[in-house]
Amino acid sequence: MVQIILCMILAYLLGSIPSGLIIGKVFYKTDIREHGSGNLGGTNTFRTLGVKAGLAVTLADILKGTLAAYLPHIFGLDLNVLIFGIFAIIGHTYPIFAGFRGGKAVATSAGVLLCYAPLLFLTVLVVFFISLYITKYVSLSSMIAGVCAVIYAIFLKDIPLIIVVIFMATFVIYRHRANIKRIINKTEPKVKWLSRNH
Repeated sequence: MVQIILCMILAYLLGSIPSGLIIGKVFYKTDIREHGSGNLGGTNTFRTLGVKAGLAVTLADILKGTLAAYLPHIFGLDLNVLIFGIFAIIGHTYPIFAGFRGGKAVATSAGVLLCYAPLLFLTVLVVFFISLYITKYVSLSSMIAGVCAVIYAIFLKDIPLIIVVIFMATFVIYRHRANIKRIINKTEPKVKWLSRNH
């Protein structure tokens, strides 16, 4: 029981590692919370610091979700990895190392899926990029990918996965509620390098 609790805490702490804040301050002398949307995730890093920083942060956020979900295997626990993935997602969204102001959990959620169901991860990734190419909205593409993950999980008839993916998708949509309003009002920023207007 002690091991399980420690793994849950460790998963939360892994999720709490503020990749965007660290990369921004160490390599760019910039606190990305003071720029753009103020968010610590990959999207705001792309907009604030550029492609290299954005890719680094996104990859780091994915990998911390994967590593957190893999903790039961490391410690020899016979438990579903998705449980620990949830703690990483919470940590990413409400990081203890960054004043509980984190990202929107998209990349970290994807990292959890990478650990549990790699094919689902790849499917969601393809859906995300197709949606991004069509709509130019990262936020909308993230939500569409989340819904796709739910449909895929239902198709697999994997009950634990269905429950966790519904949680992930609901959480991601909730975290994007301000983006939804901006999309409706047509004030949501589009990805510049995919827009014909740039």
